[in-house]
Amino acid sequence: MEALIVIIAIVLGIIFGIIAGLTPGLHTNLIASILLLLTSLALKYFSPIILIIFIVSLSITNIFLEMIPSIYLGAPDEETALSVLPGHELLLKGKGHQAVFLSALGGLSGIIILLIVSPIFFIFLPSTYPFFEKMMLWLLVWICIFIIKDNKQKILAAIFFIFSGIFGFASLNLNISQPLLPLLTGLFGTSGIIFSLNGKTNLPNQEAELEKLDKKSFFRPILASFLVSPICSFLPGLGGSQAAIIGSKIAGELEREQFLFLNGSINIALMGLSFVTLFLINKSRTGSAAIISQIGQITFRELLIILALILVISMISFYLTLIISKNIANKIGNWNYRKISISILIFLVALTGIISGVLGLLVLLTGTCLGLSCQYYGLRKGILMGCLLIPTIIIYWKF
Repeated sequence: MEALIVIIAIVLGIIFGIIAGLTPGLHTNLIASILLLLTSLALKYFSPIILIIFIVSLSITNIFLEMIPSIYLGAPDEETALSVLPGHELLLKGKGHQAVFLSALGGLSGIIILLIVSPIFFIFLPSTYPFFEKMMLWLLVWICIFIIKDNKQKILAAIFFIFSGIFGFASLNLNISQPLLPLLTGLFGTSGIIFSLNGKTNLPNQEAELEKLDKKSFFRPILASFLVSPICSFLPGLGGSQAAIIGSKIAGELEREQFLFLNGSINIALMGLSFVTLFLINKSRTGSAAIISQIGQITFRELLIILALILVISMISFYLTLIISKNIANKIGNWNYRKISISILIFLVALTGIISGVLGLLVLLTGTCLGLSCQYYGLRKGILMGCLLIPTIIIYWKF
């Protein structure tokens, strides 16, 4: 009976992960908040390990599947925000399916990094974390400088970084539900969709067959992910997108394909390591880890189950992602992409209005204008991650 319940939990987690991943604008923090509300009720009927299995299955599936709307529709989550531009560029070349494949393949490499780093964390993290915690403020400041220097127009980049930080701090302190929804959707979602509507919106036929890869070209992205993911997994305010910026600088100049691979690798590694850090230092850096922390302190046995589950669900999600992406690639050339983009815009505005209200719509509008301005001046959109980094710095500055 217990085995049957475990299988049902895995299957339901995958199904809900697919729905969440394919729904534009449905950010993981929103999903986490919904799950958190349901957790106390679910604990009355199910054991903690069953809920943990469901949450992990949903979270990993969601990471893989959200690559599809971020590339085909330009509707990002916090982790996929920076993959929108290179993914969309490949889409306009008829290689949208290839872009999804590279991101998903990167996700599989993230599992290898997770399995290598986890034992290292067990040895060093509990004793070294207090040092990193004391240095947290200066590490975050260094990362901000790092991101600004990544742009050719450094003064303009600094201005946009500061503006986005002030905007993010104000938005996160407004009395609205799910402030990250309008904040990130405006900066990275609606702004990108509107910008693309001004250009060519009829997509070329997409190549459903995958190109042969140069395996050597992915050595640098894997190495960068291996170096960056562990550090960013316990630093606050750093998600997959910020880690990808740092990783791309460490790896040197990356092609679009390499960056997509890197982003996918980091996202899976960060999610997996967030459960390890939760066990070792009781710090939850992802929404999923935060939910599990509300269920109770995880045991070593439960952590091993989580790591094994991540491996299994990642393999399943990888193939599900490719199957769905290939079907879309075969059909999207016949779709009216302009109408699809406008429909997505309407959906995102409606979703924001329903969840975050009038103030949320104001945040969405402001974020959209800021995102459009950033693209107009030719700046890397990673500069807008100041919306999360500066509020985090302010929190640590207070302490």
